[in-house]
Amino acid sequence: MPPPTHNPGAEAERLMMQQRFPEALACAEAWAAAAPRDWRPYDVLARIHFAVGRLRQSIEAIDRALALQHQNPPLQLLRAVCDHRLGRSEEAITRLRKLIDRRPPNVVEASVALAEALHRAGRADELEEFLAKGEGWLSDPRAALFRARLDARADRRAAIDALLKTFRGASHPALKRIAGFEAVRLLDADGRYTESLAVASNVHRETTPRFDMASMEREFEAMHRFLNDVEQDHVEPRALPGQIAGVPSVEKTALVVGLPRSGTTLLEQMLDRHPEISGIGEYEGTWEIRQGLAALGTWPDRLSETPADAASQLARVYLEGADARRRSPGTKLDGRPAASWTFDKSLYQWRLLPALGLVLPGAAFIQIERDARDCAISMHLSNFHPKSWGFTADLTSIRRVIELERALVPRAIAVLGLRVIKVRYEDLVAEPEAVLRRVLAFLGLPFDPCVLAPEENRRTVLTLSFEQVRRPINTSAIGRWKKYASAFDASWDALDSPRAV
Repeated sequence: MPPPTHNPGAEAERLMMQQRFPEALACAEAWAAAAPRDWRPYDVLARIHFAVGRLRQSIEAIDRALALQHQNPPLQLLRAVCDHRLGRSEEAITRLRKLIDRRPPNVVEASVALAEALHRAGRADELEEFLAKGEGWLSDPRAALFRARLDARADRRAAIDALLKTFRGASHPALKRIAGFEAVRLLDADGRYTESLAVASNVHRETTPRFDMASMEREFEAMHRFLNDVEQDHVEPRALPGQIAGVPSVEKTALVVGLPRSGTTLLEQMLDRHPEISGIGEYEGTWEIRQGLAALGTWPDRLSETPADAASQLARVYLEGADARRRSPGTKLDGRPAASWTFDKSLYQWRLLPALGLVLPGAAFIQIERDARDCAISMHLSNFHPKSWGFTADLTSIRRVIELERALVPRAIAVLGLRVIKVRYEDLVAEPEAVLRRVLAFLGLPFDPCVLAPEENRRTVLTLSFEQVRRPINTSAIGRWKKYASAFDASWDALDSPRAV
């Protein structure tokens, strides 16, 4: 390791560039403590927290920096992006408009961020008006995405051609990937299934790195070893199976357990309509629990060796972050009262279930499962993070991940005695009232008919399902895989039979 520099800012930036975030954080925190009236260490702290998904901490650091340098354009932009990712699109849009009006050096990035916020918030007329102004940012290649999204309303074929042109001509992998999968979505909606599958395969081939399936399998094998020890009573001390004595039980905390594209967003949008439940989106808190346990050396097969005080601290950090995302009374969003429950729809829960049972004892888990082939084709045709979710590039890899999930989740539930209710996506869309009555009774809450109208939820959705959940509940996605039947062979048959609820 090279000797430390006397310039704390340069040192923190160097550590960030090397993705050594814990060291960068320690360096920036020491700098802030030594120079509390200097905005720069808070700027660094904000970017470190943002890089690892700690949006609440990033906002706190941004606000400290803006109190010292109010008009800083990069900080104003980052604050708006954080608000948008937390579902506070009205605040983000207002801040971005004010920033753009000042014509800052980062006006192009701010304009792209505003266009994305308007698009995600479903404010198409305002996006059309913004594009019609003809500002200089429209020469940026990303502007073509927003034009195509609007054009798709009247001329889907022309929008597809524009998106494919952007995909072929883009030099940046992220833009190439977004444009490609936008074209895939429209081709699918247009009934051009052979082309949709071919374009998706091409996008994956050009933008998705090879996924390390062996590493994932080893992690699952380690979790099964932990469950073996629990079953054989080799784990001590414990209060309940797989838990640690002294870790307090959590209350009114619900988490989804389900694969990507299994209906998690629809479920969240329905539950978020209930006055006592606040959806908190794809909160990064459960992954932080995993990272904390890994730092302690107890993840993934020595979980019960986690010190009780360390597990309790991980729980406190998770709950503080969840509470920061909770719907508060009188918000600009909808003016509804504060909710008592939080519902976390992060897609990592199924991969971390033993750890969550350890750190969050008493939490309520809602397991959602969908037909394997429907789930698989929906994953393959969607733009997931190319590294974290790289297995979506190949149906064979997707099948293997579904096998891992279906082996681990029910076993962890049974062995650890977790508090779980299971729903099928197909039942949720076919009989939504019956399913939601059962889920709400599980949470100890009364039924409220507003949960049956998720399309009326005004909270911004940032997941891949954001357009689908803005339509009334329907069964159109059931059996979607049959449009791509040639992509599936007999190896899927064993996964095709739904397990009993």
